[in-house]
Amino acid sequence: MRALEEAGIGCLVAAPSKISRAPGDRVKTDTRDALLLARLLRIGDLVAVRVRSREQEAARDLVRAREDARGDLMRVRHRVSKLLLRRGIVWSGGHAWTGAHDVWLRQQGAVLPLAGQRAAFDADYEAVLLTTARRDRLDLAIQEMAAASEFTSVVRRLQCLRGRSTLTGFGLAVEIGDWQRFTGSSIGAYLGLTPSEYSTGGSRVQGSITKTGNTHARRLLVEAAWHHRKTYRNPGLIMRSR
Repeated sequence: MRALEEAGIGCLVAAPSKISRAPGDRVKTDTRDALLLARLLRIGDLVAVRVRSREQEAARDLVRAREDARGDLMRVRHRVSKLLLRRGIVWSGGHAWTGAHDVWLRQQGAVLPLAGQRAAFDADYEAVLLTTARRDRLDLAIQEMAAASEFTSVVRRLQCLRGRSTLTGFGLAVEIGDWQRFTGSSIGAYLGLTPSEYSTGGSRVQGSITKTGNTHARRLLVEAAWHHRKTYRNPGLIMRSR
């Protein structure tokens, strides 16, 4: 699309899920698809997809790389804890993956009785350290971009609400993009937070949320909402500064 626009050619990217097609239409060819798109474009029945700029795509790649690092870290941590759990070794000193827990892990890895167990533990624990370092580097890159980019003003406004740190605010700003497209009700449908429904006649049946749209943005928004639901009492120094 960018190449076409640079060449002075108009281009519209249509949302495939919004293209209407007759239920009985079982024939799909390039010619029929082109005619259908031309017909829908003429009557204004195509929903355009918002195409991001190169800078916005780079910011989204950074956010999703951090999301991948988060998932990878959870998996390697589970491998370490389950390896010890299979041998009856359980941490009982409070919250896991703290400084004290890290010291305890090193001690347990050194006293495993068999060489194979120690080698497996060392490999998994090394993966934890490497993945943590990768996540921290991405966190630093996000903080630097959030402080000086086109998303800075939106991130700062989002941080005025409890439960939205720099990472959460930047992730929502990047994934949602233009907030002017939505209202308080339409953003729920965009992120798949509205309940599914099957209504006919006088009956109305609602099910679980649709879970359509952006999975990453939905997770960030739900987590932030759980933090935000509590009553504001005695805000700390960070919240007051924001």
